Amino acid sequence: MWFLFALGSSIFAALTSILAKIGIEGVNSNLATAIRTCVVLLMSWGMVFVTNTQVDIVEISRRSWVFLILSGIATGASWLCYYKALQIGEASKVVPIDKLSVVITMILAAVILHEQFTPKSILGCVLIGAGTLLMVL
Repeated sequence: MWFLFALGSSIFAALTSILAKIGIEGVNSNLATAIRTCVVLLMSWGMVFVTNTQVDIVEISRRSWVFLILSGIATGASWLCYYKALQIGEASKVVPIDKLSVVITMILAAVILHEQFTPKSILGCVLIGAGTLLMVL
């Protein structure tokens, strides 16, 4: 099931990039990010209430709060940078560079989370990095 959600994520991310590139024309990138964020906020809280999980908020640990807040700050910074890059660059070049997050995530997962990788996953990571360079150079 995780694969279907991951695939859905990639399809919606692709749509996000194309729709954003069209919608950001003539709009300040920070304002565009704020509008997008409001929509995401409404959708997220909508899902919380639809699934009746709002009652679980009191069960969240202090540690989880800290890391969720830090993750939110990182997301906001990522979106602000992404929208500015998308506004001034070509989507076909911005998006591959943005997807270098796969490579950076694997490095951070190894260093911070001590995750182990197979030679196959390391090769895939190298190929993603090389493919990105080929696409943008």
